[in-house]
Amino acid sequence: MLHWSQCTTPWRTKRGADIASGHHQLVVADMKLKLKKHWTTGQTALQRFDTAILRHTSKLNAFKITVNNRFQALRNLLKEVPTMEDIWEGNKEALISTCQEVSGHKKHHHKEWIFIETLHKIEKTKSIRADKQKDVEELRY
Repeated sequence: MLHWSQCTTPWRTKRGADIASGHHQLVVADMKLKLKKHWTTGQTALQRFDTAILRHTSKLNAFKITVNNRFQALRNLLKEVPTMEDIWEGNKEALISTCQEVSGHKKHHHKEWIFIETLHKIEKTKSIRADKQKDVEELRY
C-alpha cells in the first residue's frame, strides 16, 4: 500500500497539456517508491548443506564412499569424449545428490527474541517498582 503524501515530492501543475479545453492541466511530480524483493523458492534458492555433520568420522567416510561411487558411475557414463559442460554438470549433480543424501539441508534455527534472564530482570524491576509505589502510598497516609 502506498502513502501518497510520503511518496510525492513537491509537485506543480502546468497548462501546456490542454486538449481543446482550459480545464485540463499537466501535473508534474517526482515520486519515491520502494520495491519489494520477490523471493523465489525451489531450485533457484541457495542450498546450504549441513557440513558440520561431516566432522564425525563415520559420516565423513560414508560421504567419501558415496562421492567416489557417484564419480565412478559418472566416468562410466562419459566414455565418449565429453565436453567441459558435461563434466561440470556431472560433477555438480554428483556432489549435490551426495550432500542431500548424506548430510541433508542445514536447518535455520531462529534466535530467541527475548532471553529468560531478561524476563527475570523485567520481573525484578516490576517488583521493585511495586514496592516503591507501596512505600509512597504508606507515606501519604
